[in-house]
Amino acid sequence: MSEPGDLVSEIESLEAKLAQARSSITKRFIGQQNVVDLTLTALLCGGHALLIGLPGLGKTRLVETLSTVMGLDGNRIQFTPDLMPADILGSEVLDTAADGSRAFRFISGPVFCQLLMADEINRASPRTQSALLQAMQERTVTFAGEDRPLGTPFHVLATQNPIEQEGTYPLPEAQLDRFLVQIDVPYPDRQTERDILIATTGVEDAQSEQVFTSAELVAAQTLLRRMPVGDSVVDLILDVVRAFRPDEPDASERVRETVAWGPGPRAAQALMLTVRARALLQGRLAPNMQDVVDMARPVLSHRMALNFAARARGDNLAELIESTAATLVRTEAAA
Repeated sequence: MSEPGDLVSEIESLEAKLAQARSSITKRFIGQQNVVDLTLTALLCGGHALLIGLPGLGKTRLVETLSTVMGLDGNRIQFTPDLMPADILGSEVLDTAADGSRAFRFISGPVFCQLLMADEINRASPRTQSALLQAMQERTVTFAGEDRPLGTPFHVLATQNPIEQEGTYPLPEAQLDRFLVQIDVPYPDRQTERDILIATTGVEDAQSEQVFTSAELVAAQTLLRRMPVGDSVVDLILDVVRAFRPDEPDASERVRETVAWGPGPRAAQALMLTVRARALLQGRLAPNMQDVVDMARPVLSHRMALNFAARARGDNLAELIESTAATLVRTEAAA
């Protein structure tokens, strides 16, 4: 076990490297620092991310830039209604040798990489979407009775258009739960859009440089799990997750009236990891209660749903998450 002083120096060294990575990313993905940080958070935690935003907001550009900066072998799949599972996983072909003998040979699909971009993931059929379930959870693919490990590390960054409904298939809850965070990509502000306009309409496009290697990213993921988390933060994580389960005895009346189903234990695991990553990105050695509040929305929003009455009233799920988490922090602080 390493000494506390060694852990501090390792964390500080990683913080400096992450600052370089953020600087390199923003050369091609201008502004939207919160989106960049949340995507880096997913990679630091060893998880997957679902990016939701309108067309043309740079989601694809961000994923491609991350692949370069983090030193990951990346592939992209454009999800369409006619996409088949074999187009993702691969297939077997029958080869004939020179002596006439025949044998099946596996041709690996694009999922065999380190960073997979699933573009417009909700445009593929449920049958094709399910091809990623095992890969996202177990980092392996079982094909023809043989387990085939994926890249190390392995991350899925999926994009989704929130307004396009024709020819789309909503992701099942089991697959949504496999995404560590949901990242909402908003319109840029005026100054950011001005910077984008100037930077992308010239003769040359800015290029990002590699900062990490895949081995360094794996080491960073291990280091993040060694970061200390105080008991008060752990208790708050449990309080926040359990507060959104309408069947819990301690659930508020508002939650009982608005939430159809709440987050499971995987949400608490995700919060435990993401609050560490947020502290790391902000130059702190340990997370605090505010980190739990800030990460509650991206971690919980895709792991729960409003009931019919709440949707009919126009209730806002994001506002419910943020206000409930903030109330719990105030209660903890007053206790």
